[in-house]
Amino acid sequence: MESPAFDLAFEPAYGRAVPVAPGVERITAENPGPFTFYGTNSYIVGAASVAVIDPGPEDEAHYQALMAALAGREVTHIFVSHTHRDHSPLARRLQAATGAVTVGQGPHRPARPLRDGEINPFSESADLAFVPDIALSDSQTLSGDGWSLTSMATPGHTANHAAFALEGRDILFSGDHVMAWSTSIVAPPDGSMTDYMVSLERLMERGDGLLLPGHGGPVREPTAFLQGLKAHRLGRERAILERIRAGDRAITEMVKAIYRDTDPKLHGAAALSVLAHIEDLVERGEIAADGPPSLAATYRLL
Repeated sequence: MESPAFDLAFEPAYGRAVPVAPGVERITAENPGPFTFYGTNSYIVGAASVAVIDPGPEDEAHYQALMAALAGREVTHIFVSHTHRDHSPLARRLQAATGAVTVGQGPHRPARPLRDGEINPFSESADLAFVPDIALSDSQTLSGDGWSLTSMATPGHTANHAAFALEGRDILFSGDHVMAWSTSIVAPPDGSMTDYMVSLERLMERGDGLLLPGHGGPVREPTAFLQGLKAHRLGRERAILERIRAGDRAITEMVKAIYRDTDPKLHGAAALSVLAHIEDLVERGEIAADGPPSLAATYRLL
């Protein structure tokens, strides 16, 4: 299946601010895992007066590392790309310490309501307490001392996901929407593959020169990488249609075939990704379900 050229080379440099572009530093939280790679990246933008992007999880060591890097500088804004617990919780302590305003696309919300009998498998990962002081609209720009960041609504991974463009610099902070090391998790009901693909197209139209993601290293050739991500998602969609054409009716059957080379421990997450694709295919009228699309439903071609 088509895939972008993923880059797994990354030095997290825990506890230390690393320059990644002029006027931009990265500090990586030590919260490694299957969905966070080496950990969550927090970014500091500016010089004497700065903005922090994605302060990260509620972690004492990461908080101390951020405060050490920020010593002697004014923090005016705390931007949050989305409300997962590895990105937004530390905003509260950082705001209390600095007096900065918090900024984001709004509180956590699902891409669609829960259906009867459905549970949200990633409900524990949501930071429901975060409510930004400034709820950004799409394309809204906020400026500080020597920097301007423009919000770009990029729903898909979560409904309230945003990327932030550093104006005049050809740099986009892409959060979890686009990462060099892996594809983004799109898991209903929090995530939406329909929204994700629209957001991906928006990034492709921008033509940024550098993407700085929420996990892992930078995407240095965004145009080719984004094309690869799109091809990968379309390839996954074709694989699902082929499995239904071959007689598979349940998502569990499709996952066993499509992800046969993947650790079975990850098949639960894979099933949610397949469901996201299926919801999109149902919405487009390419397949039908025996009821509302769900992990337990059965599917057929139209």
